[in-house]
Amino acid sequence: MCGRYVITSSPEALRRLFAYVEMPNFPARYNIAPTQPIPVVLQEQGARHFQLMRWGLLPSWVKDPRKFALVINARSETVQDKPAFRNALRRRRCLVPADGYYEWQDAGGRKRPFFIHARNGQPIAFAGLAETWMGPNGEELDTVAICTTQAPDEMRALHDRVPVSVAPDDFETWLDCAAVDPEQAMALLTSPPPGRFVWHEVSTAVNRVANDGPQLLLPVSLEDTASAAKPVPKSVSKSVPKSMPKPAPKPRAAKPKPTPANDDQGSLF
Repeated sequence: MCGRYVITSSPEALRRLFAYVEMPNFPARYNIAPTQPIPVVLQEQGARHFQLMRWGLLPSWVKDPRKFALVINARSETVQDKPAFRNALRRRRCLVPADGYYEWQDAGGRKRPFFIHARNGQPIAFAGLAETWMGPNGEELDTVAICTTQAPDEMRALHDRVPVSVAPDDFETWLDCAAVDPEQAMALLTSPPPGRFVWHEVSTAVNRVANDGPQLLLPVSLEDTASAAKPVPKSVSKSVPKSMPKPAPKPRAAKPKPTPANDDQGSLF
């Protein structure tokens, strides 16, 4: 399963790996969630392209999106049979760049989040299926789901499903929908080889979508240590005995007006 994931590699590093023609600039994201726009790599007319899509697939035949369940994952075992995925598997296979993802382990009714990433520290390419939904007024929405498969034995303690990751040597096979039929592409929807991924427990701060920063990736022990090292300000009223008068507050120095930042990096999210 994949319900939250991370992109920390630079735009240029991802462009070199996936070889798309555009040169997008986007910030690192540490807590990407469903319904948000995410980077996707497609191949059209022999060239690879970078595109933003909503995470949550909407088949073209859906009349009212409000009545269609949010589909963020596609089970690889049934993508050929499910009407929601058949057309995308044949015509719009894609890759979703990532640097890791989160999984929640059920430990006696308590959900413990873990960050999972490649052992070699390199970016990951999730296998994706894309569809363009067209509304009654002509509006279009590009959407995507991430393919999942059975977890290997070593990862089942976390969850019984994992996102399908495509090796760089197989990018062309997965992306070239014109030359590679669905049956051939299906051969890539397999579990990761033993030892490819490593993981560690992280803070439950990741549970809140609004939290987005590198501290989310820290192992729990390091995250707790970092929090403990921060000085805790004490209230003046608590530090002075009740029998003694409180000291008069010191006059505050006027704060200088901030200089507008020159931030040339736009957000694609």
